[in-house]
Amino acid sequence: MGKNNKLTVLQVATIDKPITPTLGYSPIETVIQNIDGGLVSLGHKSIVACSSDSKVVGEKYPTVRRSLGGYFRERTPEQRKKIRTHLSRALERAKKPDIDIIHTHNATTAAYFHNNRRSDVSVPIVMTLHIPSKVSYIKESNLLEKINGVVNHNKATPSLHFVPISKYQKRQYYGLVNTTKAIHHGINVSEYPYKTKPSKESYFFCIGRIAPVKGQDKALEFAKKTGSKLIMAGPIQDHPADKNFFEALKGSLDLIVDISKQPVKKNYYNKVIKPLLECDKKIIYIGELNTEQKKQWYRYARATLFPIRWEEPFGLVLIESMACGTPVLAFRGGAVPEIVVDGKTGFVVDSLDDMIKFAKYVNRVDPLKCRKHVQNGFSMIHMASQYSELYYQVINGHK
Repeated sequence: MGKNNKLTVLQVATIDKPITPTLGYSPIETVIQNIDGGLVSLGHKSIVACSSDSKVVGEKYPTVRRSLGGYFRERTPEQRKKIRTHLSRALERAKKPDIDIIHTHNATTAAYFHNNRRSDVSVPIVMTLHIPSKVSYIKESNLLEKINGVVNHNKATPSLHFVPISKYQKRQYYGLVNTTKAIHHGINVSEYPYKTKPSKESYFFCIGRIAPVKGQDKALEFAKKTGSKLIMAGPIQDHPADKNFFEALKGSLDLIVDISKQPVKKNYYNKVIKPLLECDKKIIYIGELNTEQKKQWYRYARATLFPIRWEEPFGLVLIESMACGTPVLAFRGGAVPEIVVDGKTGFVVDSLDDMIKFAKYVNRVDPLKCRKHVQNGFSMIHMASQYSELYYQVINGHK
């Protein structure tokens, strides 16, 4: 197939949460949404098998009425039944002769398609590797090992290609599955408001799910030692460790306020952001933010803190912040050095002391260079173009 031929791509979405323009904490759904939008912009036909409460740019193929409504480590029998329904209906769509390639986003989906496909479904599968190889449930279930065995030992089975989301993650999966080249995530940069000058007297921002691996306790320590205003945002998921972690953080928070119901309008800064900045509380937790809300908080921040204590596979926070012209102060973990240009779009550090040391230099970072960096290497179109090239390569190698 030549590159002048437009593709028909079936993405099989996850159904933990709906795909919508105002997503809250939904990292995988965000990527699915951006691949969909990018493929359509390039002229390809994008079909997304997803829950009916989702909204996509391309063609929606509804499989179940509603998403599960959240991320759950342990599935209930009803949730497992809904997932099976979703996958079986997605498989039916994959049987149609117009599909050139299938794009999945978790091992469960890839395993299901391999175990249940018939001779009338022979197109290749691409699977984006969103999570670390050492996440416990993958190792316990051996899903990837099983899939890899099918790929390596059953020549009649159509090909399956694993796509890492960073060079770091590609190294992480070495010996577990055969991976393609790494394809970084991308966002629709044009939808991110940005500043042209540093926010010199503003707050530091820290956003992400509240969890020990995300290091919010280090952000609090940073704020206390520097005397800075800190705005912290993110969901508290239904995991005992995360809940206990937040309980331990509470003693260091000066104010907890839920602003999730405040819509983003023209007066959002004056109505929502400014009053919190002018109050005498230094460390403020504002809850989980949706897509439009977090863009505003990125935009007006002096810098975004990323004090992770795990090997981050990618980190959407990094490119979202830089797209708004806001530099990043990040610990050197996982893919961070691939994404942040040290000294130019932020600072990659090895300790809290270094984070504090380089905080005084964030005002020297040019916001427009931050945004340009994302436009050049982490845009939605750039990501979709790389996936398109991979699709062509896989399809031609499969025939």
